[in-house]
Amino acid sequence: MTEAHTPFSWLAVFPAHLKELFAGLPEQHLAGLEEIRLRIGKPVELILRSQSLFLTPKGEVSRWLSAGYRFTVEDGAKMLNVLSNHSLYTMEEELRRGYVTLQGGHRVGISGKVILERGEVKGIRDISSFNLRIAREVVGAANGIMPFLWNHHRQEIFHTLIISPPQCGKTTLLRDVARQVSYGNSPLPRGYKVGIVDERSEIAGSLRGVPQKDVGPRTDVLDGCPKAEGMMMLIRSMSPEVLVVDEIGGQTDTRALMEAVHAGVKVITTAHGWDYADILRRPSLAPLLSQWAFERVVILSREKGPGTVQAVLDKEGQPVAPGGNRT
Repeated sequence: MTEAHTPFSWLAVFPAHLKELFAGLPEQHLAGLEEIRLRIGKPVELILRSQSLFLTPKGEVSRWLSAGYRFTVEDGAKMLNVLSNHSLYTMEEELRRGYVTLQGGHRVGISGKVILERGEVKGIRDISSFNLRIAREVVGAANGIMPFLWNHHRQEIFHTLIISPPQCGKTTLLRDVARQVSYGNSPLPRGYKVGIVDERSEIAGSLRGVPQKDVGPRTDVLDGCPKAEGMMMLIRSMSPEVLVVDEIGGQTDTRALMEAVHAGVKVITTAHGWDYADILRRPSLAPLLSQWAFERVVILSREKGPGTVQAVLDKEGQPVAPGGNRT
């Protein structure tokens, strides 16, 4: 398993002086970053794989809160200008959703004063916090689970659900599953037509519609489209054999996913959760398990770092593979 080499393109989102501070950090810190949290009036926080550190005014890192560079109102205004290319009007949809997707699949979450219209979120103003979540492409992340996603008896891919709490590597794993299915890596006998509904541009990291991540040679991506609508659009337009979507949750997603299953398309998706029992308690997702829509359920954690496979279960929730291993 190797992490694909990509430049630190996310640096471009910062004002010039902050960019210089980050650029001066040791490469091992830059390579290990998962999140950068910037809150007005508070020290800039760096979330690495195993710890939380603070960026100092000298471009170093410290464990001490008091040593951190404090993010200012002016910093926030400059960062917002960079994100919007100096035109907040063009960010109207992003402000409503609460995040902005960058080239390479990185995502900047924002929070502040919410603007409501008829009881619905119209946007966010007076932005006080930014959270840069850094996307990474880990080629081979799915190596350990691929043998359990292939039905040797029926010679077909299992409908698969990946369950994971936040920051446990589910999107990274999902991306690599899509890649391996598209290439036809072992144990698959051939490559399959894959359709990805990438609502938040995190799986394929598309730029102007073209995937920046390696999601395979037989993969078609519907970028920035709501999942439920996108699943049906891809089935009608691109006839995928395998459909890949991230973070299903609501009743609309569930209905669309069941339609895809009944249309003969194999589905591989993810959901937020701690374990199998946690998903069974969610009204929108429980029917997918009780109706045996999923034949394999992969449980992730951070026990040994992001991407730790706690278990691979069958459609009845019984283990089919030992857990506790890094993918």
